[in-house]
Amino acid sequence: MKSVLAAILCVFMLGAASGDARANEQFPNSIKIIVPFPAGGTTDILARFVAQYLGDKLGVTTIVENRAGASGTIGSEMVAKSPNDGSVLLLTATHHVINPSLYVKLPYDTQKDFSPIAVVASAPNALVVNKDFPAKSVADLIAMAKKEPGKLSFGSAGIGGANHLSGELFKQMAGVDIVHVPYKGAAPAMNDLIGGHIPIMFDTLPTVLPAAAAGTIRVLAVTSKERAASLPNAPTLDESGVKGFEATAWFGLYMPAANGNAAHTKLVAAMKEILGAPQTREKFATQGVEPGKLTGADFTKFVDAEISKWSGVVKTAKVPQQ
Repeated sequence: MKSVLAAILCVFMLGAASGDARANEQFPNSIKIIVPFPAGGTTDILARFVAQYLGDKLGVTTIVENRAGASGTIGSEMVAKSPNDGSVLLLTATHHVINPSLYVKLPYDTQKDFSPIAVVASAPNALVVNKDFPAKSVADLIAMAKKEPGKLSFGSAGIGGANHLSGELFKQMAGVDIVHVPYKGAAPAMNDLIGGHIPIMFDTLPTVLPAAAAGTIRVLAVTSKERAASLPNAPTLDESGVKGFEATAWFGLYMPAANGNAAHTKLVAAMKEILGAPQTREKFATQGVEPGKLTGADFTKFVDAEISKWSGVVKTAKVPQQ
């Protein structure tokens, strides 16, 4: 009898083991995270963190590939048309939910062609200037802009991004005329700010902090309602006289439309654990961002709401469709 039970148990264990093996085989042994912007910007920095964390968590090889252009749509299109087995992911910024309002026709459907996995991080933008720019405060900047309308310019990572719309909102609320200069990513815009080719920029803290620490730029204010822990001496725009100003950027991880398949379920669970880990919060804090809290279905609802919200902002700012 014991031998029969042992045999049955052995068969059961072998079956379970083979089932686990098949489950593991179904998930790819490598993951490529597409960043639809140039290397060096906030999205790219976060993607490299996520690649490391996911690789360690899932025991797979992970790489980051930059596919910049057209305000993030080139890289996003590539992901939308990739297999939905978890081998190709998209880590992008707020552009993703703003682009449906900016483009007459996108090469994909933002809501139907992607499965949201997790909000990776959120961060305030900062209003920064070249180190030699005469304005020492937001009030100084507003006074300069009002004295010579249309003379000053501000750079951003591209048309329709959170940093661009932070600038447009600033123009509306401060009553100033400053010309927007879009770049193909945060890194080239920051390089031109440091080089003195543009005087002003709105950008997220991960790309602002190194340059601010090096003294090549100056931070006039942050765009969140509360001061940023990583820049405690920088006032908010609200404190600086632009009452009620608030605008933050967030970064999300997506995969091609998965319809709740096993790969999506596995990635959502992995990211939930990664983002909830204390070491992730500590690491992200060094970059001036907070880990995201929304995953899976909750993130999908958030994406839908953001598409609607930013549509209103784009119309108010009269950003031309492309």
